[in-house]
Amino acid sequence: MHPRKFKGLRLERMMASARYLDGRFANPTGKGARLKGKALPLVGEYFFGDAVRRPPGPLPIVDPREPWTRSVETGLRATWLGHSTVLLEIDGVRVLTDPVFGERASPLRHAGPRRFHAVPATIAQLPPLDVVVLSHDHYDHLCRQSVVELGARGVPIVTALGVGAHLESFGIPAAQIHELDWHEHHEVRGLRITATPSQHFSGRGFGDRNRTLWASWVLRGDRHCVFFSGDTGLTEQFKDIGRQYGPFDLTLLEIGAFHPSWGDIHLGPANAVTAFEMLGGGTLFPVHWGTFDLGLHSWNDPGDELLEIAARRGTRILTPRLGAVFEPVRVEGAAPWWHELGAPERPPRLAPADA
Repeated sequence: MHPRKFKGLRLERMMASARYLDGRFANPTGKGARLKGKALPLVGEYFFGDAVRRPPGPLPIVDPREPWTRSVETGLRATWLGHSTVLLEIDGVRVLTDPVFGERASPLRHAGPRRFHAVPATIAQLPPLDVVVLSHDHYDHLCRQSVVELGARGVPIVTALGVGAHLESFGIPAAQIHELDWHEHHEVRGLRITATPSQHFSGRGFGDRNRTLWASWVLRGDRHCVFFSGDTGLTEQFKDIGRQYGPFDLTLLEIGAFHPSWGDIHLGPANAVTAFEMLGGGTLFPVHWGTFDLGLHSWNDPGDELLEIAARRGTRILTPRLGAVFEPVRVEGAAPWWHELGAPERPPRLAPADA
């Protein structure tokens, strides 16, 4: 996004951020989206690696519509709709995270990463929403057609500094958009939504790298609290987030699109477990996998590696089917649904952080 898109109060708030310098946002660690090591081996891995990048058949999907009509008995319920899109019902407030209902995570209609599976429910089939939480502006998190449709329904959108300029350019009224810097909050029907640190980057095209902010999120209701990582690398700030905002009843952490060469900006399974422990433990709900081919690993590697690491470290994880409506305290543990597709029986590749 060209800097001229930012003006008025939005630009003033961006310039007042401690993370904003010379027109761009930066991670406190100084780490960003640069590759570790040389790019040539990655090219070879992309074209000649042995990863199984797409599922061998249709993924099992549950229709969530009838369960959504039932009341939430424990006060906290979740439905994974694919990638980082989750419908959270927290103490009577419905929150949709990073809504991506489009066919591709791409600026192009006929090119770019394509979905492995149909969405379990369309936007029109969702129950009434109270708020959308949008972590950052990458195409696999900010889908234009999805937010336009949600905006037309009048759903407010809470996001990070600067991202509202994209939304307004899509025709979403400014009154529905609430932009936050880290540690700022916005309340919707008693749910406090707080932007918290993450280690990532932003941008949707040429020349707009890091023009908008990225964030993780804390969602605190009357009785329950949920953490949503957005996209992030491992950072010591998870300890501070856990101390300041925890404990969490459910922790949503990204595990897909990982590789040692971009370990500073994505967690992967091993670092997700480490981040989870830094946040204070509880129940880990892995997201950001199983929908798009965004990495160099096999499509099932994130789930398999997380299962293996969690078993060794005694981590409570939940791996619901796509579309399954569940209340975390009533689920015993992980259920590797992806093995039903005949996933390759091979030892998972361990990330360096866990080797």
